[in-house]
Amino acid sequence: MKRLETSRINEFFDVIAAQQRLYMPLENNGSVNFGVYSQGDKYDPSALHTVKSAKDVFFPQCEAMASFVTEGKKFSVTPVAPTDENFVVFGVRACDVRGFELLDKVFLTDPVDNYYAARRSHGTIVSLVCNNPEETCFCSTFGIDAAAPAGDVIGVWTEDYLYLEAATQKGEELLALTGSLLTDGGDEEVLRRKEQTREIIKKLPLASLTTEGWGAGTLDEKFNRPEWDELSSACIACGTCTFVCPTCQCYDVRDYKAGDKVSRYRCWDSCMYSDFTMMAHGTNRPTQKQRFRQRFMHKLVYFPDNNDGEFSCVGCGRCVAKCPISMNIVKVIKAMGGKNNE
Repeated sequence: MKRLETSRINEFFDVIAAQQRLYMPLENNGSVNFGVYSQGDKYDPSALHTVKSAKDVFFPQCEAMASFVTEGKKFSVTPVAPTDENFVVFGVRACDVRGFELLDKVFLTDPVDNYYAARRSHGTIVSLVCNNPEETCFCSTFGIDAAAPAGDVIGVWTEDYLYLEAATQKGEELLALTGSLLTDGGDEEVLRRKEQTREIIKKLPLASLTTEGWGAGTLDEKFNRPEWDELSSACIACGTCTFVCPTCQCYDVRDYKAGDKVSRYRCWDSCMYSDFTMMAHGTNRPTQKQRFRQRFMHKLVYFPDNNDGEFSCVGCGRCVAKCPISMNIVKVIKAMGGKNNE
């Protein structure tokens, strides 16, 4: 176990940023999101959740894929090469790290997404134990331990020290890079802090939420339930839930023409939008009820059906906090789940 005096945290960031691009939670106009660190930026350890998840680092909200140049009847194609630069993502919570693992099941299976695969290969994740989980958190529902996040380096933040432990070769290399700032010690303090976190989790309002009644094999029972009518009736199709979600992976590919050059890019899309998967004949989900149902059935039924029972939700609580009409996956789970959720 290594430790860093919290008073020297910016020195730690500066050493990393001098060698690799460093992403971390940064405040901008009152909101905290992952951004690229610059010397002098301040880190606020009390910010548990960024507005958007760290998914953006590996699966950007918008990214260029290729450009096309036309010359008469001829044209040339220049693909955008996947990244070959190493980078570090600091301050990722256990729920978001699990989100990466779920995205891996989508983007790293055949056909492999080369852009995503390159970022995963070159990225080093520094995760942090949650000191003060929020009332909207329910990661334990999906078997996630907020006190034991995955990652290349696992960190525990206290008033005086940031304790760091490498879990992979990437993690060892990162700690070696910053070794002059680190000292040994802290095992007992780390264990104590982790137990504190677990005790807080047990007392949260959603601690008893279960996935009983959901999961693989429940399609026929859930699809035509009458509760979908009432649950979807207030949805305004803003798509907020999909954009703050760590595991949503839908995107659209567009071409933008400027003179003789065409740029192809992809950007996040949302199954909650009326033009999602729009084709010449229209869309296969013309009503908001159908689109609403698709989102939650995918998280709680379709994904488990295709991924050995694993759910496509990590209980981060962002949709609970951000939905403008307070309709979220927790209410859906409770409305059609088992007795323990009543």
